[in-house]
Amino acid sequence: MSRRDWVPANLEEGVISAMRLEIGAFHVTDIKFGDHTGYSKGILTVNKEELLKVVKEDEHITTADLKIVHPGDDVVLCPVKEAVEMRCKVSGGHGIFPGVLSEMEIAGSGRTHCLQDCSLLVVGEHWGGFQDGLIAMGGKYQHHTIFGDMVNLVLVADTDEEFERHEQQKKNHALRWAGMRLAEYVGQCVKELEPENVEVYDLPALNERGPEVDKLPRVVYLLQPQTQMEAMGYNTLIYGWDGNHILPTFMHPNELLDGCLVSGSFMPTSSKISTYEFAVNPMIKKLYEQHGKTINFLGVVMSTLNVKMDEKVRCVKMAGQICTSLGVDAAVVVEEGYGNPDVDYTAMLVELERLGIKTIGLSDECTGRDGASQPLVSMNPVTDALVSTGNVSQMYEFPKMEVIGELEALARDGNSGGWEGCIHPDGSFVMENNGMFCANHISGYSKRTCADF
Repeated sequence: MSRRDWVPANLEEGVISAMRLEIGAFHVTDIKFGDHTGYSKGILTVNKEELLKVVKEDEHITTADLKIVHPGDDVVLCPVKEAVEMRCKVSGGHGIFPGVLSEMEIAGSGRTHCLQDCSLLVVGEHWGGFQDGLIAMGGKYQHHTIFGDMVNLVLVADTDEEFERHEQQKKNHALRWAGMRLAEYVGQCVKELEPENVEVYDLPALNERGPEVDKLPRVVYLLQPQTQMEAMGYNTLIYGWDGNHILPTFMHPNELLDGCLVSGSFMPTSSKISTYEFAVNPMIKKLYEQHGKTINFLGVVMSTLNVKMDEKVRCVKMAGQICTSLGVDAAVVVEEGYGNPDVDYTAMLVELERLGIKTIGLSDECTGRDGASQPLVSMNPVTDALVSTGNVSQMYEFPKMEVIGELEALARDGNSGGWEGCIHPDGSFVMENNGMFCANHISGYSKRTCADF
C-alpha cells in the first residue's frame, strides 16, 4: 500500500478541515404516510412501501411494518430496542454513522441536516430481552421519556436470529442496523432543502482560543458509556469499534453530536443512553453554551465501564492523566448504567478530586422500591456533588392500553423491569422504572432528581 492509498485527498492538497459543525434543523410537527418521502412546512411524509424495502435489505428481517404515534395516544410500545434521529450529511462526511454504515472518517465537521422534534423508534414485533424497554405515548407516564412528547416513526419488525431468541441478553443486530439505515434514508429527504435554523458548534483547538477564554475554568465532559460486555456485539460503538476494547481518549464534542457513537444492546433500559441522545446531547450543548462565558469547554474524555477491578483502575488512572495533561479544572462525569459500573463511576470522581479537579457526577441510582437503600453500589464522601436522574426501582402501575409490539415480552423475556405475573388478566400491568426505555435520560434530558431535605 502506498502513502497515496490511505492519505485523504484533502491532506495531499495541504488542506485540513476545521472542527466546525453546522446542524441544519427541520422541525417536524407531524409525520404522515403518503405516496412519496419528503418534508414540507413541518410535515414529514413517508412512503411505507419504499421505506420497508430499505428495512428488508437485511435478509434476517423476516417481517416489518411502520407505524406513526403521537403524544397523547393511548399506546405503549414494547419491546423498544433503539431510538435514532433521522438525519443526513450534507458536507464534511459520507454518512451519519461513520465506521458503521459508511467508511471510517472523523465526524464533527461540515453540515448535517436533522429532522428534529421527532424520532425513529425500533420495536420488536415479538421477542424482547433484558435490555429492551417500554414507552408510553399517553397516560400518567407519558412524560417519563422524551419520546412520549414527540411524534415518532415506529419500525416494528421481527428477525430470524433464532440463536438469541430465548436468550435474556440479545444483540438485536438486525433490528438496530435496520433502524440506522432507515434513519439515514429518511434523512436524505431534507439534504437539498434550506433549514429552518442552523445550530453552529465551533470549538477551536486548545491553543487557539485566546487569552480571554484561556483564563476561564477548564472543563471536560467525561463520559463512561456502557462497555462491560466482554462478548462483542453488545457494547456502545465508537466509530464502529466495540467500546470494550478502547482505553480513555480525548475527543472533540462535535464528534458525538455528529454520530460517532451508537448505543449498545446491554443493561437495564431505563439507564441506557440511546443513539438519539448520544447525538442530541443536551449536556454537551449546555457546556457549549457556557463556553467563553463562564467556562473554557475543552472537550470530551471518553472512558469505559469495566467488569474487572484492574481494568477499572487502569481506565480511571489513564483518564486522570489525560485530564491533568490538559490542565482540567473541573469535570462533568457521566455514568451510563448502575450497579457494577458504580465502582468505575465513583472511582473516577475520587481520582479526579485527588488530582485537584472539581467534579460533578451525573447518573441514576438504585435505592430500592421503598427508596431507602444505598443509591450507588460504591459510595465515597469525596463524591459530594451528584445529580440523580431517577431511581431504577421506582414502581409504575399502568392501565390497559393499546400495544405496539408485544406486551408479553415484558413478563416473558427477562426485561429488567418486568417479571412473570406483572401483566394482569385485564391487560393492566405493573413494572419497575428499570424497564422504561431510556427513562432516566442520563444524557441530561431527565426531568427528575432527588433532593436532600
